[in-house]
This record gives sequence, C-alpha cells and structure tokens, in this order.
Amino acid sequence: MRRKTIGLAAVIAVLLLLAACAAGGVPAEEPEQTAELSGEPGADWPQPLVVEDEAVPLAWGVTNVKTPTAPGTVTYENGKARIDATNASEGYVMISYKGSVPKIKVQIAKSGSETTYTYNLNTAGTAEVYPFTEGNGVYSVKVLENISGTSYALALAQDVTVSLTDQFSPFLYPNQYVNFNAGTQAVIKAAELAAGAASDLDVIKNVYDHVIANVTYDHEKAATVQSGYLPVVDTTLATGKGICFDYAALMSAMLRSQGVPTKLTVGYVSGGIYHAWISTYVQNVGWVNSMIYFDGINWKLMDPTFAANANNSNAINEFIGKGDNYSQKYAY
Repeated sequence: MRRKTIGLAAVIAVLLLLAACAAGGVPAEEPEQTAELSGEPGADWPQPLVVEDEAVPLAWGVTNVKTPTAPGTVTYENGKARIDATNASEGYVMISYKGSVPKIKVQIAKSGSETTYTYNLNTAGTAEVYPFTEGNGVYSVKVLENISGTSYALALAQDVTVSLTDQFSPFLYPNQYVNFNAGTQAVIKAAELAAGAASDLDVIKNVYDHVIANVTYDHEKAATVQSGYLPVVDTTLATGKGICFDYAALMSAMLRSQGVPTKLTVGYVSGGIYHAWISTYVQNVGWVNSMIYFDGINWKLMDPTFAANANNSNAINEFIGKGDNYSQKYAY
C-alpha cells in the first residue's frame, strides 16, 4: 500500500512534540563504561568510573501479575551490596545496598553487547528489580558507589549466566521503570478494559485507546523533570497527564498485567530526539518492534505520546507507522 505524503502542518506538529519530549521526556542517556575491572575492591583497582545522571492469561480481564522475589538461593555479596540472582532464569536480578554512601548506581551489560544499562539503586537496603532484557547469555552486574560529582567506585561486581525459561519473562515482570503490583490502580483498570476481549489485539487496542483518550502531554513536567526520574503509573492514570516516559510505562504495566509481553523502549526518533514508546508481542504474529498497532489494514508503531497529543490524527499515525522514524537503544 502506497503511503500518502505527510503535510507540512503535520510535520511541524510532530517536530514541536518531539522538541517538547526532548526537553525531559525520558531519563538522560548514560555513557557506557568500558574499563576492565578485576580483583577485590581496594586501592589497586582502576580509576573511579564516571557515570552521568540520568504467558498469556486463560481469560482476558483476569489479572496476571508476576511478583519478583529474592529468596536468597543464589547470592553474591560483600559488606556493601547484595546481588540475588536466584531468579535469573525468570529474566531479572534483585539488588540491595548495605553501605552508607547516599548515591548508588547499578550497571548491567550483556557480554558481546555494545549497550550498558545504568540505573539508580536506593540506599534503604530494600532490594530492587533489574531486568535482563537482551536474552540468554552472560551479564556483567556492577554496583557503584558515588565518590563525588559523576565519579563512582566499584562496590560489587558479578557475572551472571542467564538461561531464560521463558523468553517473554523480562517483559512481563515489573521493574524499576515499569513498576506495578496486583493492587496498582492501573492493573485494576487494565483488567476492566480487557474484560470481554476476544484476543490480545483487542486488549492492546482497548488499553491504547484508553490511554491516548485520557492522558495528555505535560509540557511543564517535561521542561523541569530531572535525570533519574522514574514513572509512577498510578499517578499518570489519576492525573491524566505525563511525559512520554509516563505514557510508555503506564501502557507497559497495564499490558504486562494482562499477560501481554511489552517492552518499554527508549531510543531516538527522526532528527535524533530522545524518546520513549512501547513494543508488544502479538500471538500468531510475534514480536513486532516497529509497527505494532493494527487498524484493520496496517500495523503501526505503538507511540501513545504522539497519538494522544495529535488527537490520533491520520497524519500523526502515518508518522508513527513509519518504522524507520524510530531507532531503539534500550528496552526495559
């Protein structure tokens, strides 16, 4: 099917929205750390690291929330941190900090990958969930303590071998960026929207339509959001506004709770603008990473931010549906 040319007004609208999102729509991109680290923490270690801030349910409508656990069967720890890799086969690791430094980072990188994922870690001693999103392999997991400014020292490092029992698990469990549980209002709303659906496509469409109809873009928040910001899906649902990161996290939580594997994707859109959107797994179709919304004729990229803020117009949907306008860097 031949595409129509997007009009000048629509292009301007897209660019304005991209500019707004770029002002604060997703966390600042973290530089990758390539220094080789060996031995035990101490004076002989390399120079400090520099880290910049920044299953399908039987019936639709039945909540299907997976709950991460840290049972302590497989752990790696020292006096500063603890890595619980018991459920690595489920696609995640849980990490807690035991020291007194007020600012902590976690870095996760799969062997052979060019991408390093950098996260914050709370200092309350509570374990947080970090996903293994690049499939089977050996992952380097590092816990870093802030020295000053953007300088960090390695507190604990461990290689974890991941062999997933279910390739979709990393995109069904909650994590830092897609945070939810059985009592989350977004999960309850998702079950309501999915009730009576005939397929996963119906669930996706119902959730998508609800979000773009009820959540508007928060330009003020986009202009002031700080690096390290984490979405709170119930806040987005309750206030009816958010930045692109919020849109993507809300939809991801709602769909995961219905057993629909969903990636919160962060990357670049045409023009090099940092942005967040989602990809889903569709039964009998597979992972559709660049066009995942089916309007009865065409598949389109699931980008709720653009669709909501352009009243789901044909021109914006055409931009969304053109996969080469998007380039993925991270998946959460």
